[in-house]
Amino acid sequence: MQVTLMQGILIGIFAIIAGIDFWWEGFYIFRPMIVCTITGLILGNLTLGIVAAGLTELAFAGLTPVGGTQPPNPIMAGIMTVVLAYTTGKSPATAIGLALPFSILMQYIILFYYSAFSVLTKKLDTYAAKGETKKFTQLALLPTWIVGLSYGIIAFLCVYGAQAPMKDLVNSMPVWLSHGFEIAGSILPAVGFGLLLKSMLKAKYVPYLLIGFTAACFIKFGNLMPVAIIGVALALIEYNRSKKDVENEKKMKAVMENVNNDGDDEDGI
Repeated sequence: MQVTLMQGILIGIFAIIAGIDFWWEGFYIFRPMIVCTITGLILGNLTLGIVAAGLTELAFAGLTPVGGTQPPNPIMAGIMTVVLAYTTGKSPATAIGLALPFSILMQYIILFYYSAFSVLTKKLDTYAAKGETKKFTQLALLPTWIVGLSYGIIAFLCVYGAQAPMKDLVNSMPVWLSHGFEIAGSILPAVGFGLLLKSMLKAKYVPYLLIGFTAACFIKFGNLMPVAIIGVALALIEYNRSKKDVENEKKMKAVMENVNNDGDDEDGI
C-alpha cells in the first residue's frame, strides 16, 4: 500500500497539532492511543490504527518526561508504527520495533530545542520588565510554532518522502531479522507496563494487581473487556475510599481545632 500526497499532508498537519499539544501537555492528543487511531483513519485503515494504538500505548505507558529529560517520542512512534505496518504489510508488533529509530530521532531534536530555546529567557525577562506584553507573547509562542512545524515537516518527510526506501529496506530484511523485530515489538508493551509499575506500584495496590493478573490469565473471557470493567470497578472503589478518608481527616482536624480553641487556660472551674 502507498501513502498518497494528500494523506502525507494530512498526517503532517495532524503531527503539528499533536506536537504542539505535546509541547504544552494540554489535551494529551499526543498519546499513541490517539495518534495511531487518527493516523489509521487518515490512511483508510481504522482497524490497523486501533490495533497499533493499543500496542504502542502500552509500550509508552511508563515513559513520561521528567524535568529536562525526554523519553523516545510517542508521536513519531505512533505515526510510524501505523505507516510502516500499512506500507509494508508487516504486523503492528513488527512495525513498532521498526518505528523506534524515528521516535528516538525526534527525541534528540526536542532535546536540542530545549537547549536552543534557553537563549530566549534573557530577552523574555527584558520584555517582562518593560511591560511589553505583545513582544513577550510573540517571543514566548515562537518556540511552540517552531516545534510544531518541525513535527509536521519530519512526519511528512518520513511518511511520504521516505516511504519507498523504507518499504524496500523492510522487504529486503531476512526472515529471522523481521521475526526478531516482531518479538521485540511484542515485548515492548510488557516493558511499558513494567516501567509504569516501577513508578506507581505501592504495597496497598498489590491486591488489585493480583486480581487483574488472575482475571486476565486464568479466567476464560471471550475478550479483555470484562477485565477492563473489573479494573474500572476497583478504581471506583479505591477512589471513593480515598475520598471518604480525606473527608474523615478534615472532620477530625476540625474537631481537634475546636477542642484546642475551647481549652484555654482561663476556662475551667
